[in-house]
Amino acid sequence: MLTKRERWVLALLVLSAFINYIDRATLSVGAPSIQAELGLSDNQLGMLLSAFFWTYALLQLFAIAGLLVDRYHVGWIYATGFFIWSAATAGTGVSRGFAVLFSMRLLLGVGESVAYPTYSRILASYPEQRRGLANAAIDAGTRTGPAFGTLLGGLLMARYGWRAFFLALGLGSMLWLIGWLACMPVTGGVPAGQTDSDAPGVGDILRQRSAWFTFLGLFCGNYFWYFLVTWLPAYLEKERHFAAAKMAVWGALAFLAAAAACVVCGWLSDFAIARGGTPTLVRRAFAGAGLALATIIVPVAFVRDDRLAMAFLITACLFIGMWSSNVWAITQTLAGPHAAGKWCAVQNGVGNLAGVAAPWLTGWVVGRTGHFSLAFVVASLVALTGSTIYVFGLGAVKQVSFSRR
Repeated sequence: MLTKRERWVLALLVLSAFINYIDRATLSVGAPSIQAELGLSDNQLGMLLSAFFWTYALLQLFAIAGLLVDRYHVGWIYATGFFIWSAATAGTGVSRGFAVLFSMRLLLGVGESVAYPTYSRILASYPEQRRGLANAAIDAGTRTGPAFGTLLGGLLMARYGWRAFFLALGLGSMLWLIGWLACMPVTGGVPAGQTDSDAPGVGDILRQRSAWFTFLGLFCGNYFWYFLVTWLPAYLEKERHFAAAKMAVWGALAFLAAAAACVVCGWLSDFAIARGGTPTLVRRAFAGAGLALATIIVPVAFVRDDRLAMAFLITACLFIGMWSSNVWAITQTLAGPHAAGKWCAVQNGVGNLAGVAAPWLTGWVVGRTGHFSLAFVVASLVALTGSTIYVFGLGAVKQVSFSRR
C-alpha cells in the first residue's frame, strides 16, 4: 500500500498533468482569435503551434531535463518547471506581438520538459504492483486535459476573450504550488547510499537494446494519439460535416474514453501482477494488444453511418488507453530509480517527435488525396508497428544491469 504522503504526491502529479495538457492545448483553441487580433500570417501561426515542441523535445532528447531530475532534488526541479510553464501561460495573455508570443511558447516547452522525467523518477520507487495504476492515473490527466481544454477553453474565450483566459489559467495554476511545496517527495535526485557518479549516464542507457525499443514504441503510440488530437476535429467537421458543437462533444468523448480505459487497464495490470503475473507478460500484453486493437479505427474513414463510425472511434480510443496505461511502468522497471529520469527524458523526446510527424504527414496525405481515408490507414500501420515492437522486440521487463562506469 502507498503511504499517505505518496497518495498526496500522486494526486498532485495527476492534477499537474491535467493542467500541463490544458496549457499546451489552449493555443489551438484560441488560434483564430489570436491570429485575427495580432495580424499573424498562416506561416507565423504554424510556427507558434509547433514552437512548444522545439524546446520540449530537445531538452529531453539531449537529456538535460532528465539530468536535472536525476541529479538534483526532484521536488524542487518540478516546482521550478511548473512555475516556468504557468508564467509562460500567463505571459501569453499579455503578449502584443509575434516575437513575444513565440518566446512564451518556447518557455512553455522549457518548463514542461521536466514533467515526464519527474513522473518516472518518483514512480520508479513505487512497488511494481502499484506502478501501473499510478502511471495510468497520470496519463488519464493528460487525456482529460485536451478534452476539458477544448470545451471550456472555447466557451470561456468566446465570453471573456483569449487574453483573460490565458492570464487566469496561468496565474490560477500557480495555486498548485502551495500543495506541492507542502507534500512533495523528501528525497533528492540520487538514491540513498549512492553518489552521483554511481548513477548510469545517458551513454549507458543508449547502449541498452531495450531502451531503443521503448523509444520507438512510444513514438508509434504517440503518432496515433497526435493524429487524433490534431486532426480529429477537422475530420469530423470537413468529412463528417459535424457542426462545431457536435464535433466538440464527440472529440471530448473520444479523449475521455482513452482516459477511462487507461485507469481501468492500469488497475487491471497491477491486479494481474499482484496475483502472480510477471511484468514481462502483463505490461507487454497490455501495451502490444492495445496498439494492435486500436487499428479498429480504420473503418471510421469508410463507413457512412455516423453512429457506427463514432462507435469505432470510441472503441479505438479505449484501446489506445489500454496501451498508454503501461508504457511508462515498463520504462520505470527497466531503468530503475537510478536512471529513470534520464531514460524517460530521452524516450519522451523521441516519442514527441511524433507531435511533429503526425500532423505534418497527415496534412500532406489529405492534401494529396483530398480525403482522410489513407491518413487513418497510415496511423493504424504505425500503431501496428508499435505493437510488434512491444510484443516481439522489447524483451524481458526487468531492471537492466548497467555496466560500471
